[in-house]
Amino acid sequence: MKKPIGIWVLATLLYFSNSLVAQTRTDTAFKDATLDGCIHFALMHQPLVQQALLDESITEQQIGVKLADWYPQLTANYNLTHSFDLPVAFFSGNYVRTGTFNSSNIGLGVTQNIFSRDALFASRTAKDIRQQVKQNTSFNKIEVAVSVSKAFYDVLLTNQQVAVLNEAIVRLERSLKDAVNQYKSGVADKTDYKRATIALNNARAQQKQSSDLVNAKLSYLKQLMGLSDSAALHLQYDTSFMERDAFTDTTAPVRYENRIEYRLLQTQQRLQQASLQYQKSAYVPTVSAFGNYNISYLSNEFSKVYNNGFGNSNLGIQLSFPIFQGNKRVLQVRQAELQNKRIDWDMISLKNKISTQYIQALALYKGNLASFTAQKENVSLAKDVYQTLDLQYRSGIRPYLDVIIAESDLRTAQLNYYNALYQLLQSKLDVEKALGNIQY
Repeated sequence: MKKPIGIWVLATLLYFSNSLVAQTRTDTAFKDATLDGCIHFALMHQPLVQQALLDESITEQQIGVKLADWYPQLTANYNLTHSFDLPVAFFSGNYVRTGTFNSSNIGLGVTQNIFSRDALFASRTAKDIRQQVKQNTSFNKIEVAVSVSKAFYDVLLTNQQVAVLNEAIVRLERSLKDAVNQYKSGVADKTDYKRATIALNNARAQQKQSSDLVNAKLSYLKQLMGLSDSAALHLQYDTSFMERDAFTDTTAPVRYENRIEYRLLQTQQRLQQASLQYQKSAYVPTVSAFGNYNISYLSNEFSKVYNNGFGNSNLGIQLSFPIFQGNKRVLQVRQAELQNKRIDWDMISLKNKISTQYIQALALYKGNLASFTAQKENVSLAKDVYQTLDLQYRSGIRPYLDVIIAESDLRTAQLNYYNALYQLLQSKLDVEKALGNIQY
């Protein structure tokens, strides 16, 4: 007795230890998380993906249930009956009671489908049904991957905006210190350092807003990844490669078969054609073989009911053919044909939708690319202007107001640059998705 208990305790401990490990993976810190790492984690832990994988397993079991009809179906029956009054029969001009007060039957029966349109339909559609549910999983994975990528870039670029504001605060603090020193020395009036204070306060408030926004966006990324909100997430990415990652081929043609939605509809089309054949096969009879073996026990004394047994057996073949069902079969065939035509129109509609999505995504990408190029140039120009005016102000050539305006222009140009870069990365993902280049 001790050995089974020990094995049971060990198995229980292993189960709970595995559960704790699995929980730790979603609750502990996720350090040095790259984009690929975040996507991989999301595909392993995101509830939407996990539900789709469970749907695959459920569908596999359902297919197994349907295909089980091809195997022999074995049934056993048992009954025990006590009659208070025996049945009466009219025999040779007299009414006589027949049978015994106690009876019992034990039977064993087997049936084997030879031809069944239900089982045949399950066999023909099993492959496409499996493919359909796997394609649905791929669709969900693509959606998750795109959403995680956008959220990942959003967090990184917001961090870059915070860094820009931190640099602006350093510049403004230095400018404020210079303005105060010049005011104390009588070179400038108090309006210069007041303007510097106003600009510094605005930059600090903007930096606080952006910092809080980083936490909110990081929480959203965790949600998309299926990572616990209490877990630490540290992103790792070389921002110098962001610009490289933002470019894509704008001359690539649209290939509908690359889109998972199109392949899903193709699978649905094949299943609908199989359904049409299934409805047409309603005119074909169902054929099955059967065999039975029964033992009957009869006795007027209950204690001796199983003393005498009488066996009987049979073997046969059954053919079932519905002759008239109120025109039901004709209507079902017509319904399947109309559903087939409807899917044809769905295919046309999807092609038009894919083309429109690509045209819109490409137009948005080209517009964002132009905006990004302009903002990148603006950053370079704004730096030159600020450095020149700051140097001239220190030399007493320019008023402090020009420096404040130049610093504000530089900060705005840098923030706009990162906004434009994020918009470009986001629209690039939309273009790749529209082309069907993102596959899982």
